[in-house]
Amino acid sequence: MKILKIYSFMLLLAVSLLTLTAFQAGNSNSTGGDKKGSVIKFSHEKHAELSACQDCHTTVPTSGSLKDDLFPGHEQCSSCHDVEDSDQCSTCHYDGVFEPIQKPASELIFSHKQHTGDKTECVTCHAGIEKAGYGIEQGAYNPGMETCFTCHNDRKVATNACESCHISTANLIPDDHKVADFIKVHKFNANKLDANCVMCHDESSCMDCHTATNVMTENNTRDNFYMPYIQSTFKDGAKQQKITRVHSLDFRFSHGIDAKGKLSDCQTCHQTETFCAECHNPSTNGDYALNGIVPMTHLKPGFVTIGVGTGGGEHAKLARRDMNNCVACHDVQGADPNCITCHNDADGIKGTNPKTHVAGFMKSENGDWHNDLNSVCYTCHTDANARPNGVKTLGFCSYCHK
Repeated sequence: MKILKIYSFMLLLAVSLLTLTAFQAGNSNSTGGDKKGSVIKFSHEKHAELSACQDCHTTVPTSGSLKDDLFPGHEQCSSCHDVEDSDQCSTCHYDGVFEPIQKPASELIFSHKQHTGDKTECVTCHAGIEKAGYGIEQGAYNPGMETCFTCHNDRKVATNACESCHISTANLIPDDHKVADFIKVHKFNANKLDANCVMCHDESSCMDCHTATNVMTENNTRDNFYMPYIQSTFKDGAKQQKITRVHSLDFRFSHGIDAKGKLSDCQTCHQTETFCAECHNPSTNGDYALNGIVPMTHLKPGFVTIGVGTGGGEHAKLARRDMNNCVACHDVQGADPNCITCHNDADGIKGTNPKTHVAGFMKSENGDWHNDLNSVCYTCHTDANARPNGVKTLGFCSYCHK
């Protein structure tokens, strides 16, 4: 009796598994199995050679909504195919798959009736569909906004108002805008030959941020101008934010620092070849700092005085007062020949070259010059003994090691 129960249970389990397998197979067939959801076998390429689009899609010329079913049925297919012969079903249908094509819901307002006629061919909007073979995804050849914009641009009879085509205008953001640094790099997209910004934006869109050209001409004083991103201190809301989000008021004097380290940020808004050249007029090597405009302070007599003990002239005072101003154009780490011409120590003899360091600059004697040949010290200190583990009593090393 016990053995009979075991056999009965095993038989019931086997039947259950077979039933589940058959059910899953049926579900697989209902969606086309491995045909990626295809309901019928169809090639536009083969049919376009034999007939026109409207021969199959007969309801298109009168359709006023995307809710209409525009797919051809047996009535249209019967013009060429024998739809009554059950042995011929597999010509178009997959085995066991006979449900109608499901039309996906659309979020657009569109009338084929208004868009079709003597002047508009189907392939004008559905470009390339006449070459489409088997297994294309539904909607793969529907027109994109670039195609629509050829007419919907406010320069022809069609409007470009979003509401005229989109049921909802919320979150109408292109995929290429959904990147973290899009604000910084959007200029490069806008400069492309196929840029399509004007499909959605006009000049007023740009002016929400690009008001920097008005900053220096408006009456901005200490009382009504604040540093960026401190929104609680804005007195007139959006206007202040537009101004302060761009550059600080002294940016004309310090912009070179950002230009060296963040040139791609500058290029987001400025075309460097033309914008910078308005002031800097570079020579053939393109170095604005070395060949561009010279500040008025540099043209005064005594700006640079040569010789040990002269104090260096006005440029030394300005450097001590605000080194950032110098860095805007000059590389103070030694790469700039304007600095290295005088500020160097090639002989290793103390006191024979212009003084560069301020008093007490070396707070620690354990600097990287002891073990790193790439230490910034060796940019200017170039005597034969200026190196890590050099002879302590010679040249550069002897300045400390007696």
